[in-house]
Amino acid sequence: MEIQEILDSRFTEVVDPDVLAKARAFMIPRDLALSGTYPFFLEFEDAQDSTTRYQGRDIIMLGSNNYLGLTTHPRVREASAQAVTHWGTSFTGARTANGTHCLHSKLEERLASFLKKEAALVFTTGYQASVGILTSLVGTKDLAVLDKYAHASLADGARLAAGEMVRFGHNDVSELERVLSSWTGEGGTLVIVDGLYSMHGDLCNLPEVLSVCEQYNARLLVDDAHGIGVLGPGGSGTAAHFGVSARVDLIMGTFSKSLASIGGFVAGPRAVIDYIRHTGRPFLFSASLPAACLAAADAALSVLLDEPELVSRVRANADYWWRGLSGLGLQVLGGGGAVVGILAGPEARAVTMWRELFDAGVYTNLALYPSVPREGAVLRTSVSANHTKVLLDRALDLVQGVFEKHGWLPAR
Repeated sequence: MEIQEILDSRFTEVVDPDVLAKARAFMIPRDLALSGTYPFFLEFEDAQDSTTRYQGRDIIMLGSNNYLGLTTHPRVREASAQAVTHWGTSFTGARTANGTHCLHSKLEERLASFLKKEAALVFTTGYQASVGILTSLVGTKDLAVLDKYAHASLADGARLAAGEMVRFGHNDVSELERVLSSWTGEGGTLVIVDGLYSMHGDLCNLPEVLSVCEQYNARLLVDDAHGIGVLGPGGSGTAAHFGVSARVDLIMGTFSKSLASIGGFVAGPRAVIDYIRHTGRPFLFSASLPAACLAAADAALSVLLDEPELVSRVRANADYWWRGLSGLGLQVLGGGGAVVGILAGPEARAVTMWRELFDAGVYTNLALYPSVPREGAVLRTSVSANHTKVLLDRALDLVQGVFEKHGWLPAR
């Protein structure tokens, strides 16, 4: 089968009296593997820093969310190891019962202070945070208004919430205003955006979004998973980058990017955080984040505060990488943070180029529909503070070779 034919089979609905029939008919992974282009669930063999290893060979890692390189920082590793030794591997319960520990409270206080909010709440995963916040706050008479490119977990949270959901065009403030001005419901409105969008790497125009929200008395939730640690003074995020932190109602984030762990959080007014704490079902009915993860995130936050040069380095590397790709004549997306998207065109071509680039020694993330438009597949790249110009130059040479081979560079 041709690669595009394999990919198109995603849209064939299987209707069968046996609910498991769709699983037996799902051949996309097998068919892509047979074609030599399967791009997912690769088993890496080493820590993921600026490089990693795959099947015994070195790979330049340009697809990790380890923006500050802290997953291998000695202070972060030591803090996590000591936490396991001292407190064990689990707190064995939900936060509402026996699962809340002083490590949770300490980290929540530090996050609130870092983001200049009254209070914060830690979730076991970032996905859980998205669903927990939205299902708690968006009631039966309320409206959730999401940017079209907001993270999938936010869209799922809005669908599961009791209220109505509306999507508006990506970064289209005019459409956002039309949605808010036409809302005639009895309840309130929560607008949800990413601070920095994870696939294309572009920034939300927060000042304009805020102005529209304030005009129509809508509240604003900013998912800053990819902005915290990279943007703003000392890596304090997208809202701080624009100087509007005090005007943003709620800021959520994850530990799985700059903060070198796993878990999610939300920061905002104390009353709102306390409400989510007591009504967010994903929070109420999930086991709490264990000590190793809490200690790693706490130590990563300490390193971020103590070594602000890491923020400067990741920004400098991102700028160097963005300018290098642009200099090749590629259509480069983003440029605001550590994420840089490369437009790779039709999906079949993008899959093939991804594989050839990986075989040459560079890992990128392949973004296909529905994460991006069908004819606008993206090779999503991201840099860290630990990348060197030598590594980035080597990656640029390899990108140039693959894109030239497929006629995806302008004549020079």
